[in-house]
Amino acid sequence: VQVVESGGGLVQAGGSLRLSCAASGRAFSMYTMGWFRQAPGKEREFVAAISWSESNAYYADSVKGRFTGSKDNAKNTVYLQMNSLKPEDTAVYYCAMYGTAYSRSAYSLPGMYDDWGQGTQVTVSS
Repeated sequence: VQVVESGGGLVQAGGSLRLSCAASGRAFSMYTMGWFRQAPGKEREFVAAISWSESNAYYADSVKGRFTGSKDNAKNTVYLQMNSLKPEDTAVYYCAMYGTAYSRSAYSLPGMYDDWGQGTQVTVSS
């Protein structure tokens, strides 16, 4: 399984970025996809999850209303649209594929995901 993120970069506070994540090697349409982030000196934290069917998305309270996750099963790609970015959003962002098909139990826990990308850096300047 290969998971590859792209779209990170440097942006000013209040700006926007769109992350993409392409996955291959498993039937993409069967799996929930998650976004996580890790800032220096901090633990990896949940950002968003998009269910296998593209129809449901779940967010951490810290990003709710600012970030939007979406999934395109035809393109085997998941996206994270990030608006109104804040300096505290600075982190390496990771995309991950859930371990069990047609499931989203405990979607905010990193241990529920089997395959991870290498991460993409997002830096928000004040």
